[in-house]
Amino acid sequence: MDNSNGGMGGKTALITGGTSGIGKASAVALAAMGANVVVVGRNPERGEAAVEEIKAQSHSGSVELMLADLSVQSEVRKLAEEFLGRHDRLDVLANNAGLVQSKRTETPDGIETTLAINHLAPFLLTNLLIERLEQSAPSRVITVSSEAQRWGNMEFEDIQSRRKYRGFPVYGMTKLANIMFTYELAERLSSTGVSANCLHPGSVGTNFGQNNRGPMALFFRTFKPFMRSPEQGADTLIWLSSSPEVAGVSGKYFSDRKEIKAKKVAYDPAARRRLWEISEDLTGLKVAA
Repeated sequence: MDNSNGGMGGKTALITGGTSGIGKASAVALAAMGANVVVVGRNPERGEAAVEEIKAQSHSGSVELMLADLSVQSEVRKLAEEFLGRHDRLDVLANNAGLVQSKRTETPDGIETTLAINHLAPFLLTNLLIERLEQSAPSRVITVSSEAQRWGNMEFEDIQSRRKYRGFPVYGMTKLANIMFTYELAERLSSTGVSANCLHPGSVGTNFGQNNRGPMALFFRTFKPFMRSPEQGADTLIWLSSSPEVAGVSGKYFSDRKEIKAKKVAYDPAARRRLWEISEDLTGLKVAA
């Protein structure tokens, strides 16, 4: 990754899933550019070890760990509250954390886990941090989606996959939700100086998918040697976070630094609004408003 694409000195970046994989690679690059980087992880020991590695690789001391289990909405709220208490600016919010599951499980909030982590967590966290992003404008929200969105259908009547659960299609639906959220967010923030974009990182050889057993775990183990490195997978995320080339660009979906098209439903304003309203209901944001 070429670090010469724009200074990040004095800027603050918050990266979910920042203690491993492309999140960690992005943290290293942005810290090396001079950003104050806050990485979000679940495990204190692994998180602190990752922070030390990021500091060493980036030659920067401005790297901080915040702990949150993003499947639990109270922890997402606590994360936002802690961040706002510690930081007076937010220039980059990278919604990177995600998972795929072969079997259906529910979070402590009673939400299907893939939906909770991949879509509702970034939806809730972004909304809770909107004011700080606006105060820091021009600022950027980047959400990691996937071309798995093409396998997904937006099942509004069964968005929690209670009637039928299949791991990859449900994952695809949440990645499609990431794009629809990004497009709707960009529209809602069009006059604020906050941009919202999303990306497909490519097939990256990380620990992603290793939480599963059976055929899904076998799939990830088999193809891992042929996948991109985390650094390669992080390239577009780093570029969207830092490059002057995309200053002011908003409401786009990228792969390898090029804009690509999403599924047709992502361009349907009524469908995007419906997803937003369902997401407000499932996160309690509508009640809070």
